[in-house]
Amino acid sequence: MPFKTAQIRLVSSHPEVYEPCDDSFALVDALLADQTNLLEHNPKLCMEVGCGSGYIITSLALILRQLAYGAYYIATDINPHAVRVTSETLEAHGAHAELVTTNLASGLEKRLAGSVDVMVVNPPYVPTPEEEVGRDGIASAWAGGENGRSVIDRILPIADKLLSDKGWLYMVTLTANNPSEICLQMREKGFASRIVVQRSTEEESLHVIKFWRDFQNHLVANEMEFVNKTVPARVIQSLLSQFPGISKKWQR
Repeated sequence: MPFKTAQIRLVSSHPEVYEPCDDSFALVDALLADQTNLLEHNPKLCMEVGCGSGYIITSLALILRQLAYGAYYIATDINPHAVRVTSETLEAHGAHAELVTTNLASGLEKRLAGSVDVMVVNPPYVPTPEEEVGRDGIASAWAGGENGRSVIDRILPIADKLLSDKGWLYMVTLTANNPSEICLQMREKGFASRIVVQRSTEEESLHVIKFWRDFQNHLVANEMEFVNKTVPARVIQSLLSQFPGISKKWQR
């Protein structure tokens, strides 16, 4: 019987590579919960930023194996040991992905711009001193700097650049990361969002957030910004007061 997701017993390991844990399981559970939508989405290019053990990208490939024409997978990690371990995990499950040793998506921006249909990220989100961010080895898998946001705040504009018009981003966050502020930042870039999975453990409260481009609301926001800059506020309020339904829409 085919596996639904990557099997822990087949996931390779290395002392300097982050092993699947609660956050990894939460992200894969979010993908499973959204499987029907993912299959209908019919992604052509899927990407994981920070692949670690390969548990998540392998699970995504297995979840999407029903696609008629398949999808192309790319996974990156700054840790060369993680890239090797991911390769072994994929092979053990009969899956394949292009693996790149790089910092986030460095060197891939031009090639992948506007073409990634599904991006999955379990970023370093643990609040730590800034000097721990980007260290060699396994520490790079969890050290997130102040509020755990140093790496997350670098990933958001990368996602905006790489995701296609129909692109979806699934990302793990911690309560300490201020997920609502992350959603607001992405909203300013034209993305809508929702929490797919929320899970509390003894040590942390996790949220897996799904982001997608919301062209209609982004257009409304841009139009409103233009109006605010060119028309006095009292005139806008006078006009909107005549159309209650419109007023509510524009003031959201």
